[in-house]
Amino acid sequence: MTMPPFPGRTIHFGSFNVTSQVFHTTPHSFALVNLKPLLPGHVLVSPLRVKPFLSDLSHEELSDLFLTVTRVQKTLKRLYKADAFNIAVQDGEAAGQSVKHVHCHVIPRLKGDAEGEDKVHEWLEGEEGDVGKHQSEVERGERKVGEWAKDEERKPRTMEVMEKEARWLREEMERDSGEQTSTERL
Repeated sequence: MTMPPFPGRTIHFGSFNVTSQVFHTTPHSFALVNLKPLLPGHVLVSPLRVKPFLSDLSHEELSDLFLTVTRVQKTLKRLYKADAFNIAVQDGEAAGQSVKHVHCHVIPRLKGDAEGEDKVHEWLEGEEGDVGKHQSEVERGERKVGEWAKDEERKPRTMEVMEKEARWLREEMERDSGEQTSTERL
């Protein structure tokens, strides 16, 4: 049996227990792998406190959230050789937010990955970006293994696949954190 990633702590994304999908935590935020990533490396960063709007967060939470986004970006840039990122926040249900919990989509991008037709914004607003629906499907066991495909072909990943990715990203974040600490001492 493997040791839980955060012993004695349960982390929620809205009403969903996502503890095993989390790969990084800070005093106010966490980063988790995505059930149905739009592109390889697509993750979410969210405050620990469940709040639906950015304006509901304290200055400390807001600052920590975006500092965490940039920390995660650095690791994803190295791992996925990203040329750029989409950082998206759907701030409230009318903006397409499907889980009533602030979250930033962090999506590594490569030159030419959209094959001339960039659909990320369309995906975020449509069925493909409905994180709440996807998370509910996981909890009910209604999912199949899938790889990045056209938007209509994307399938939810298994918990095992997401936990494996979370472990890998956790190790890589710790590695980058150790390198930053060493660099900061110089």
